[in-house]
Amino acid sequence: MKLFLLTSLIAFSFVAQKGCEKGIQNSDTAKCYKGRLEVKALCMNYTIKVLDGNMDTSMMEPSWTDETTGITHQNVFRLESVCSFPADIKEGDEFYFTIDNSRGKKDCAVCMAYYPTPKKGLPITVTMQPCK
Repeated sequence: MKLFLLTSLIAFSFVAQKGCEKGIQNSDTAKCYKGRLEVKALCMNYTIKVLDGNMDTSMMEPSWTDETTGITHQNVFRLESVCSFPADIKEGDEFYFTIDNSRGKKDCAVCMAYYPTPKKGLPITVTMQPCK
């Protein structure tokens, strides 16, 4: 009886784990996207453009105009994960990222100067490796 219970528990754990993994892979937070740093403004007021990855349009601004320059950008969002964004990425650089809601807004020293950004923002994790 103990062997049966142990085997059942192991089988259930395996199935539950696979189900969770499958759910994560199908969510928008597990998808990989290609982006470009469109605006690298003072105080980490960064605007990122989605170049590839079929991101849900409700997560970004389809069209946004930078009121300082008058330039209109397509498919952009404001960077929310400013504490973990790589400092070596320059304006115009392309990179790959995933949405990482576990990062949220962490505390780090960031000045409070204003520069316009899109209303919609996302916390992301950056990788320089292509999406798989």
